[in-house]
Amino acid sequence: MKNEKATVALMYDFDKTLCTRDMQEYGFIPNVNMTPEEFWTESNELAAKEKMDGILAYMYVMLERARAARCSIRRESFVGFGRDLEFFPGVEGWFERMTDFGRRQGVEVKHYIISSGLREIIEGSSIFRHFAEVFACEFLYDVDGVAVWPKNVVNYTTKTQFLFRINKGVTDLSDDRSLNEFTPEEKRPVPFRNMIYIGDGVTDVPCMKLVRVNGGCSVAVYPEGRTKTASSLLRDGRADFMLPADYREGGELDETVKTVIRKTALSDALSRRRAEQMERVL
Repeated sequence: MKNEKATVALMYDFDKTLCTRDMQEYGFIPNVNMTPEEFWTESNELAAKEKMDGILAYMYVMLERARAARCSIRRESFVGFGRDLEFFPGVEGWFERMTDFGRRQGVEVKHYIISSGLREIIEGSSIFRHFAEVFACEFLYDVDGVAVWPKNVVNYTTKTQFLFRINKGVTDLSDDRSLNEFTPEEKRPVPFRNMIYIGDGVTDVPCMKLVRVNGGCSVAVYPEGRTKTASSLLRDGRADFMLPADYREGGELDETVKTVIRKTALSDALSRRRAEQMERVL
């Protein structure tokens, strides 16, 4: 254990955190001959009428509208929509830069997505290869590769389970037993204090709060000039920082996250030194 590097987990929401809009709006919604307003209105009205989980509602509407428009609902078709995503400035170079910075500080930086968007679309994006794990909604497909049922659903409160999965190293979603078993803090691969959560809105509040109260760092990002939501997250103690969604080198977000990584590396080094001393005196 003495020689193992500490792991810093950088965790991101996806829609309007890394990409500039909800991911369905780039390719899928135009392909089913709808506007974003029409799609989300139908989805929200269905959820309200049926007292239905909002995420399940949007997944249902995706399938129904694709069938009505005679569009493919095969897995590869959803993955293909990932090529249309547009990211905030600097996103595509961010992950390797943070990983390299962490390495120079003596820690291993790993990147995770925790999103209520569709995993298949994320898989088709140019940044998918950078993530250790992507926790997001996903369809179940039949033997012909056609979507038939929701396989995984990530709504705003269930997002928090993935923090514990990262914390304990239990990333197999079918493994609930290991997730719920007691694990001593010193045996958990990613302590909460080594977590940085980056999100854009109120749907990220449960994750932001959980990370923050356990010693990690939460960052609220916002598009240029649109600070209202991020301001409320900072004011209400949900986020530690509010910063523009500009991921370019030398920007506020870049410098702030690097500072947190540096602080985490120093804190881990001191903790290990103290643990070594305790071993010698016991």
